[in-house]
Amino acid sequence: MINFERFTLPNGLKVLVHNDVTTPIVAVNILYDVGAKDENPSRTGFAHLFEHLMFGGSINIPEYDPPLQNAGGENNAFTNNDFTNYYLTVPKINLETAFWLESDRMLSLAFTPKSLEVQRKVVIEEFKQRYLNQPYGDVSHLLRKLTFKKHPYRWPTIGKEISHIENASLTDVKNFFFSHYAPNNAILSLAGNITAEEVKPLVEKWFGNIPMREISKRVLPVEPPQTKRRFQKVERKVPASAIFKAFHMVDRKNPDYYVTDVISDLLSNGKSSRLYQKLVREKQLFTSINAYISGSIEPGLFTIEGILSNNIQPEDAEQAIDIEIQEIIDGNFSETELDKVKNKFESNYIFSNYELDERALNLAYFELLGDAAMINEEIKKYQQVTKNDIMRVAKKLFKQENTSVLYYLSQ
Repeated sequence: MINFERFTLPNGLKVLVHNDVTTPIVAVNILYDVGAKDENPSRTGFAHLFEHLMFGGSINIPEYDPPLQNAGGENNAFTNNDFTNYYLTVPKINLETAFWLESDRMLSLAFTPKSLEVQRKVVIEEFKQRYLNQPYGDVSHLLRKLTFKKHPYRWPTIGKEISHIENASLTDVKNFFFSHYAPNNAILSLAGNITAEEVKPLVEKWFGNIPMREISKRVLPVEPPQTKRRFQKVERKVPASAIFKAFHMVDRKNPDYYVTDVISDLLSNGKSSRLYQKLVREKQLFTSINAYISGSIEPGLFTIEGILSNNIQPEDAEQAIDIEIQEIIDGNFSETELDKVKNKFESNYIFSNYELDERALNLAYFELLGDAAMINEEIKKYQQVTKNDIMRVAKKLFKQENTSVLYYLSQ
């Protein structure tokens, strides 16, 4: 059980406080409710650009890292299609340093041409290295464009294309910031040997005077149901051919989300899983294979991806995958197999909340979903998944018309 207290400032900043008396460290997590799905389709990559810009100097503090390092702190950040998250750890005695730094960049960034140019170059270089010049790097672009036709999940967090970041102006960047980065669009989560009573005056001191802002109204186009199988074949200079099969799945708040996640683990969760045992070890069709869900807040994707063995035709490999999928639809798995998957999730989930910063992040995430208290209900929801649930969801999930297939062939 992860206990916490909560309060909200008049400017809308939600604050969660988790007490852990065993540590001298405090984890500070600030989650902004803005991700790649909130971008203009002609100006993508902005949420990820801001992940970098937020470290490029705020209105009163020219450099973020040196003061934090002098206070014995560490920090990092990540962006996805749904939200942007900044996190740091500091000794409790230096908690105010963290509040000073985070509140100043919530108030406003420096917005200098130099800072924008420096971070622009960093992001463009990352785009080239990870998505253009790396084997299989463009898969996310190809697969998202194939599977999503309306919803902004149709582009990855890095953005649709480099030109969107190359052409980003200081005005564009300022407008994006003041439309999304604000106390009334953020969740501050704290974990450590602290209480709400002792940190509330400090939170009010540093964050209380930051004004509320008018947040851009989120109007997301609904992805229409897929009505027929989609297929794309590309050739690239990669060491081995690969196959990707993607299926539209339910959103994060849907009860069937947990069922879908269990299905992915039944198929692929370690070397004892079905796909590995049947298609890698026995039939030797693949050198590696994996099944996973996107985990996105809006309806996302269930994906199966595999690297083909030499001289294996992708059509044969796909047919073999379909046979294993049908086994799940038909219920050809034991209760013991299902219990093993559920128990493995439970142990992984408990372990994932062992680290202080992970607890702070997870509390903020579940608060974003609706209530931080849901952090304590996850194991129960997975344990309640039944064999009938899996057969019911698998039958709907793996329909032929809900399938998008990418053959990624080695030249």
